[in-house]
Amino acid sequence: MGGKTYPVLSRRQIEGFIAEGRSIFIINQYVIKADPWLKYHPGGEKSILHMVGRDATDEVTALHSLEAQQQMTRYRIGRIEGRWSNFIPPIQGGKFRPLLDNEDPDNDSGECDPYSTETSSALSSRDPSPVFDSAGPTIRNRRAADGVLPSAVSTSSVSSVEPDDDGMSYLDTITKEKTSLDLEKYPSLDFGTQDAIVTKYRDLGRRIEAAGLYRCNYWAYAIEATRYSLLFGLAFLFLHWGWYVTSAVFLGAVWHQLVFTAHDAGHMGITHDFHTDSVIGIIIADFLGGLSIGWWKHNHNVHHIVTNAPEHDPDIEHMPFLAVSHRFFQNMRSTYYDRVMEYDAVAKMTLKVQPYTYYILLLFGRLNLYRLSWEYLIMGKGPRKGTAWWHRWLELAGHVFFWSWYGYGVLYKSIPTGGDRFLFFLISHMVPMPVHAQICLSHFAMSTSDLGPHESFPQKMLRTTMDIDCPQWLDFFHGGLQFQAIHHLFPRIPRHNLRRTQKLVQEFCNEVGIPYALYGFVDGNKQVVGTLAEVSRQAAILAKCQKVIAKSDDPIHGHHH
Repeated sequence: MGGKTYPVLSRRQIEGFIAEGRSIFIINQYVIKADPWLKYHPGGEKSILHMVGRDATDEVTALHSLEAQQQMTRYRIGRIEGRWSNFIPPIQGGKFRPLLDNEDPDNDSGECDPYSTETSSALSSRDPSPVFDSAGPTIRNRRAADGVLPSAVSTSSVSSVEPDDDGMSYLDTITKEKTSLDLEKYPSLDFGTQDAIVTKYRDLGRRIEAAGLYRCNYWAYAIEATRYSLLFGLAFLFLHWGWYVTSAVFLGAVWHQLVFTAHDAGHMGITHDFHTDSVIGIIIADFLGGLSIGWWKHNHNVHHIVTNAPEHDPDIEHMPFLAVSHRFFQNMRSTYYDRVMEYDAVAKMTLKVQPYTYYILLLFGRLNLYRLSWEYLIMGKGPRKGTAWWHRWLELAGHVFFWSWYGYGVLYKSIPTGGDRFLFFLISHMVPMPVHAQICLSHFAMSTSDLGPHESFPQKMLRTTMDIDCPQWLDFFHGGLQFQAIHHLFPRIPRHNLRRTQKLVQEFCNEVGIPYALYGFVDGNKQVVGTLAEVSRQAAILAKCQKVIAKSDDPIHGHHH
């Protein structure tokens, strides 16, 4: 470092830089200009763009190794004094004023962010599922919210719809009620409260590190490797015997298990070395599974930054097949996919039945991952320069290898008939479905609210993520994904240490007053399907609203002139 000093930059100066299109954020009171490394970032540029104008200290610390954090010091251009009040990033719709030539850059008129936006929908309560009975969650330190349930905005709302509002008043009513329930259940968003939460969260991080919970248990991975080898061996043994269905089941079970270690490697949770864990991830995901770990990193890093935000989080953007929030009825533009998620005729039809089609769609989730992987690799969306430039080529080699052993060696050469090949393909791809269910389970039933730019990172992660309570002997089946709330707070903790971390996180939640959502596996699924059913009902009510509007505008049947 050499004791280098940096100029103090005012809020107005930083706003002016961002207005010029620069990617500026704050880490530990230092101003970072990320533009030079946007195209080199192994996690993709969009995870950085969602931090522009914000204090990214906790996000950067959670997702990056100490070595990567040290590298970021090269991009410091200044420092700030005092507490930083977050802007809304441009990618999320934030507006920034250029710094005028005759303007005093040190004149910070108003320390509060003038560019606030309306909050988004928040999922705080839901109706019973039409598939399951009503569920009762186990919530730590959580007070039941009083007031009107979102679903209580029912058909009676139709009669109060104003003409020409296209049903927007109904959607606005849901948004306000859900947001109010979230604000009631979670700690205040004032700076003092949120700063205290951040302080205790950082203290918790130091306690976790001191307890050695970042150290990987390699004996645990020896057991994992033994399990993978046994499943693989049985799959090929049954294939040799001609028991094709049984072989397909065991191969699907291998893929189900391998996903967990690929997830660990993608977060540098095994060796904590970027390239070593990347190669482990590529071998598992690309060579053995036919999926791109590079695509997954780009997708997953954004998910960790903007968890459960309907406009931004790709993990909940499944239109036209699924919607977990009424906000998807508004033809929103996805900032991740750079396209409008249209609420069209197809979506209106599929969302009606989404509580019933949910698990069926999950059975074919792996096929969609192939498409996304190929698009990422063929289009060269990953970094082409920098330390990770060669990862794409290794991944492409991995896909050639995968389709050689699976597509040619197994499906074509080892199975004699087209019918058996199709059945083998179908079963081997459907068996890993619990992985997709587990990922959805962690978030689909949780809040989709945007409570504004001043909500702390730990509060947002705990508000948008649930954990699943299961016996320790079942940890191998869930693969660490049952501790998603803990994982979102500390993504680089090796999964075999997450159960030990849980008690510390529960203590933290009790201390700061943030609800820790902990459901049983069955109850968690009830909540997810109940959420999907609630959104389906809201879609039906919106359709009735729009019919009322259409009639009021009809000069023959209506009274609106």
